[in-house]
Amino acid sequence: MEDVLLVDHPAPGIRLLRLNRPKALNALTMELRRALADAIDQAVDDPDTAVVILAGSAKAFAAGADLKELVDASAVDMVQRATHRLWARIAACPKPIIAAVRGLALGGGCELALHADMIIAGSSAEFAQPEVRVGIMPGAGGTQRLVRAVGKAQAMRIALTGVRVAAPEALMLGLISEVVDDDAVEPRALALAQEIASLPRIAVQKIKEAIVLGADASLEAGLAIERANFQLLFATSDQHEGMQAFLDKRPARFTGA
Repeated sequence: MEDVLLVDHPAPGIRLLRLNRPKALNALTMELRRALADAIDQAVDDPDTAVVILAGSAKAFAAGADLKELVDASAVDMVQRATHRLWARIAACPKPIIAAVRGLALGGGCELALHADMIIAGSSAEFAQPEVRVGIMPGAGGTQRLVRAVGKAQAMRIALTGVRVAAPEALMLGLISEVVDDDAVEPRALALAQEIASLPRIAVQKIKEAIVLGADASLEAGLAIERANFQLLFATSDQHEGMQAFLDKRPARFTGA
């Protein structure tokens, strides 16, 4: 059997996870969902991994759930599948995740991209939550992460109509981070990942933690999270090295400690 998920290490500190069902436009089966969650766990446990890149193929990042697995499913079947636990393992990753999106990111594919911390999209990429067109609704964060990314008015338009949003509009709405030429998507994602991987790893993770946790907290609670993480970083060797290097006018030598 062909591996549904390919794992690569294109540069030091970088782990690339590539969805590998190109004939099915990388539609998300349970096998692929489990493989992806397991691969994220492995990245979290690997001290050599600083940044994770999620990628698909030229035609599709992921074109949603594989409807062959869902067309005859009952409500009890869906409860027992417990896919939310698999998604939660991705959401809980403390290391930065960059989605490199070419082609279609529809339904579960759009939701997978929304689990990333940054989305680099090709100029021909399209994003959508088309579940309403097959009689259901987004079920992996497409109503919750989407509204946090683009606001209520645009989230309603996207989820209630299933409209496809082209990359330039997605950038304007705040859904994605950057738009580049299609053939530059993965090189740009890799360059960004390498830049982040070269920085103090504890500081990077604490920044992600503060932004993610603070986004759903009150301003006061968010500021408390930020303050605690800021103060904690003064216990790291990289804090002293970074500041001393700045004062010495030399490149910093970060160790992740």
